[in-house]
Amino acid sequence: MASPIHRIGFQSHRVMIRKNEREGEAEEEGKRVVLTAPLALEGGLAAEHRPPNFLQQLLGLFCNVRPGSDLSRFQLPSLFNMPKSQLQCYGEMVYCYNEDYLCKCAQGQSKLNRFISVVAWSISTTRPAIFGQAPYNPILGETHHVSRGSLNVLLEQVSHHPPVTALHATDTNLNIELNWCHSVVPRFHGTSVEAAIKGKRQLKLLTFGENYEMDSPNLMIKLIPPTGADWIGNVRIRCKDSELEADLCYYKSHRFLGFGGSSRFVKGTISHSNTSKTIYQIEGEWDRVVELKDVHSGEVMVLYDAKKAISQLNTPVLGVPQKVWNTESTKVWGELSQAILSKDWGKASEIKRRIEEHERKKQRERLSNGKVWIPKHFSVPHSMAGNNNEWECSPLEPLVPPAPIILPLQTMGM
Repeated sequence: MASPIHRIGFQSHRVMIRKNEREGEAEEEGKRVVLTAPLALEGGLAAEHRPPNFLQQLLGLFCNVRPGSDLSRFQLPSLFNMPKSQLQCYGEMVYCYNEDYLCKCAQGQSKLNRFISVVAWSISTTRPAIFGQAPYNPILGETHHVSRGSLNVLLEQVSHHPPVTALHATDTNLNIELNWCHSVVPRFHGTSVEAAIKGKRQLKLLTFGENYEMDSPNLMIKLIPPTGADWIGNVRIRCKDSELEADLCYYKSHRFLGFGGSSRFVKGTISHSNTSKTIYQIEGEWDRVVELKDVHSGEVMVLYDAKKAISQLNTPVLGVPQKVWNTESTKVWGELSQAILSKDWGKASEIKRRIEEHERKKQRERLSNGKVWIPKHFSVPHSMAGNNNEWECSPLEPLVPPAPIILPLQTMGM
């Protein structure tokens, strides 16, 4: 019979083995999660991941596509993918920033002050796109879950055809809630591709009982010189509780025959919704400075400064590997992202083909069994299914829990 000392030694050895196993499992989980720099005004993904010059190949992809065609089922080769999912791109609009415009929304002393801050925050969600590079089309049920301080953000792909993404974010310190439901409809127009983003964004300032609804601009990708990817179109921001609304127009202007540089403009107004009386005029460049002018006094102030808001953004880090869901974007696409970052295009193509074929197989199985996909974190009314313009998604839980992926707070001074 073993002595008490031997039994204690044996138990300690087993505890050490289990600890080493857990550490090994955590290390393995960490390897499967690939976190990449966010899309930023300066630096970020555009600086770290510079794609080759493949304009000719890009044009070749669309040579047999008819103008007006819906590209939502079009599959891009891995060469044209940036190493992140569309869910991550949406999430970064909310949790990646320097100057905290979202916090200003909750701290406004009057309805008008808060509305102005919401307009500035809406502009801050506009991030530069990379021409020739598209994020992965999220698979059905894919999620992205990140925390920044007291702000917790959760996204889920609730539909694949058409592609629909739901977002829920809560901040208990600021008493803020965000609900988004986006459906992207990309169409080919011969010399360009326009991705129309349908659906509404809701920002709720719960302390004041105010609900703000807003649209998103569309992404226009020009395939002939001068090539580029830019945000265009109209955005309306409304708050019935404060009886205020803003109308913004995003557009791009080239300096000389389409060459020699260009400016990314946004202009618009803030007005009383019941009288349509204009209070402020908005004008500027959303990737530089946007100004706000009081139409009565003529006073001009800075509404939004892109350099302060979205330049040199931090990259999320993995906090607790064991708590990362298998549906997490950075895990689902981790192996593919690593291959793209390593520029191993043969391996990247094989990994992407394997993921897409696996999803097609699961879809065929659901159809043959008569099963309907049910999202895990959001409810989607059946009456909305299949209607691109009317998708609505409601979170199943009132609060988003803290995430295993964390965005470090900014350390740079502004």
